[in-house]
Amino acid sequence: MKKSRKWIRRAGKAVALCYGYWLCTLVALKWMDPWTTGVQAQRRFESWFRPGSYEKRYTPVPMAKISPQLRRAVVAAEDGRFHEHWGLDLGAMAEVAREGAERGTLRRGASTITQQLVKNLYFTTHANPVRKVVEWTLAPAADFILGKERVLELYLNVIEWGPGVFGAEEAARYHYRGSAAGLGRDQATRLAACIPAPRRRRPAAMNRSAAIIDARMRTMGYP
Repeated sequence: MKKSRKWIRRAGKAVALCYGYWLCTLVALKWMDPWTTGVQAQRRFESWFRPGSYEKRYTPVPMAKISPQLRRAVVAAEDGRFHEHWGLDLGAMAEVAREGAERGTLRRGASTITQQLVKNLYFTTHANPVRKVVEWTLAPAADFILGKERVLELYLNVIEWGPGVFGAEEAARYHYRGSAAGLGRDQATRLAACIPAPRRRRPAAMNRSAAIIDARMRTMGYP
């Protein structure tokens, strides 16, 4: 019994330390860009066991240097209620749960951009229940500490957009040989369509998905 209590106390301290670290780094990220992320570290580690060379392309830029079309396309594609919720979209979660109950399986998730940012910063792409719990508990804190504008800015700068390609600036260079600031609407919707599977999808093949995102943008009032 004493041993069990001892291990419970140790586990509690470990959890408290982890949350302390995450919250402190979120405060720092309000003004600083991360030099690396959990997903970036994952890809580097994976490259050690695969043939060929690996090059990480990662150049964070301020929001002013990211095309408004890309910002809008990503919100329309990934989190239509981004500016309305507080880090968690309970309505979307309820809808997914209802669909899963009807079909007997879950075919899509309900992760917000804030949750996806937390995953990218601190974890890997491997899904597990523990990661989800941390996402749910950290996302509201991230939304509160960082604010919507900074959450979206960080998200656009750290997410994967190709093999070793991270962030909007490098995505624009890699796929279009341009800059994130110069992306047009068609390019933006195609890049947004690649986010769910960035290492497999290519913008040139995203005709249907890009058209759907463009329609969502118009429905949301994005010119």
